[in-house]
Amino acid sequence: MALEGRRLPTDYENSSKDALPDSKLEERNPSDEALDTENGTRSRFGFGNSDKHPGGRIAPVLSHLRGYDFGSDTDSTDILGKQIELEAGNDIQYRTCSWPKASGISLRRRQWHALTGFHQTAALLFSEYICLAIMSFPYSYSVLGLVPGLILTVVIAGLVLYTSLVVWEFCLRHPEVRDVCDIGQMLFWGKTWAWYATAVMFVLNNTFIQALHVLVTAKYLNTITSHSQCTIVFAVIGTVICFFFSLPRTFSALAKLATFSAFFTFLSVLLAAIFAAIEAHPAGYNPDPNYVNPKTGLPGGEPIVTALPVKGTTFVAGMNAFLNISYTFIGQITLPSFIAEMRNPKDFPKALWAVTIAEVFIFGIVGAVVYAYTGNQYNTAPAFGSLGNDIYKKVSFSFMIPTLIFLGVLYASVSARFIFFRIFEGTRHKSSHTVAGWSAWAGILAATWVLAFIIAEVIPFFSDLLSLMSSLFDSFFGFIFWGLAYIRMRRVDGGVTWLKEQSLYGYSMLALNIVIILIGLFFLGAGTYTSVQSIITDTEGSVGGVFTCADNGL
Repeated sequence: MALEGRRLPTDYENSSKDALPDSKLEERNPSDEALDTENGTRSRFGFGNSDKHPGGRIAPVLSHLRGYDFGSDTDSTDILGKQIELEAGNDIQYRTCSWPKASGISLRRRQWHALTGFHQTAALLFSEYICLAIMSFPYSYSVLGLVPGLILTVVIAGLVLYTSLVVWEFCLRHPEVRDVCDIGQMLFWGKTWAWYATAVMFVLNNTFIQALHVLVTAKYLNTITSHSQCTIVFAVIGTVICFFFSLPRTFSALAKLATFSAFFTFLSVLLAAIFAAIEAHPAGYNPDPNYVNPKTGLPGGEPIVTALPVKGTTFVAGMNAFLNISYTFIGQITLPSFIAEMRNPKDFPKALWAVTIAEVFIFGIVGAVVYAYTGNQYNTAPAFGSLGNDIYKKVSFSFMIPTLIFLGVLYASVSARFIFFRIFEGTRHKSSHTVAGWSAWAGILAATWVLAFIIAEVIPFFSDLLSLMSSLFDSFFGFIFWGLAYIRMRRVDGGVTWLKEQSLYGYSMLALNIVIILIGLFFLGAGTYTSVQSIITDTEGSVGGVFTCADNGL
């Protein structure tokens, strides 16, 4: 058991044992040699090509990761192989992949393990992205116009796909990283403050998403029961249910729930689109085109569908709609945690491409169809509230139950393992069924859910505050980190003269990643401004109370 396994992150020491020359940082792992021999290929990392070598490290293993499970890059240790080898006899295995040189199992068995590992990761990605947020796309399209809305859907999906592949490449080069906090410290030259800053953003982001799902679960129960109980009671019920579903310790166990969640979410949005098309009129319909809704200021008549933004659309309204689309796609914060438990991390792009293609089609088609039948006047977010038939609304919303629970569960698990690993790294409690280990795991989860419940109930303008947090955090986790990661990895690949020796393609990719960093800064600036303006507007009117029993149903 190594003491370093429990150390908090510290700045890279200046001693010679931690300062590695470029040749050492770029040294190939023995496992890579084996993989290249088996695949019959040896070439540079390509865009999503899992058979190519990813390249050299940008920095040594972080000091707090130089522990029992990870080995050291100073002696060319096969970090990934050692993780799997040391976990082989454990009760709880996190990196649950088959490693040919360590286990000696047959090729057919290895292929099966790789296939199941791919399916489990795909299930986690589908459950994260195919979620309730789909039902806010009709509202975004009504503000932006259908054509710009669909174009932005495709563009944002492409950017997130690309940056996710950068995350994957970084994790292949540094297989010891467990989460985005480790990556944040490595990107900013191993500085301690970078780890702590990233950790604060990481935990806050995840806890606010948990709080959102406490609120949405209460919203569903209010809707389906016609507000039969105080909303606080429903929020407590949602919190307790989510806590118990969070208890599995590995992502492979959660993947079974993820598959269930993604399937029923697809049914839910499909039914909502079908019901919107077949019902006579949307909710709130008024046949008089001269009628003006006193609450929204929108006219009556048949649903109005516009290809472009309507005249008078404000910058704040347009940015809110754009950010709503963007935040639905941005989920790179969890990807390092997923990759850290894959049997074969090189299979990750298969899951990523499958999810991205599904996202574009489902988000675009469902958003456009529901918008077409509800128009600018009658749509709500989520769009279940636009359904005029109460049975249609309750049936379609009910199929969303698994994702209302599971997505909060997923983020709770990511936060809990982040804390749990820091406490028990290098001890038997991390990988064995001990009373102390399970008690600590349950206690950490309980703390995150209690905090999420309090946040959801105490903050009267929670949705606007969530948008503000997303603007502050997703600018880094969605864009800035990965543009910087690309540049630092290319610097390692090319050496000190890498800028002078770039090809046209190299300069183009460099320009793309600089643009990605600028996009992140735009999210940080304009997104924060928009969110603050929304908070100011809401607080000028009526806001919800603290721990209120008021009905929040659709």
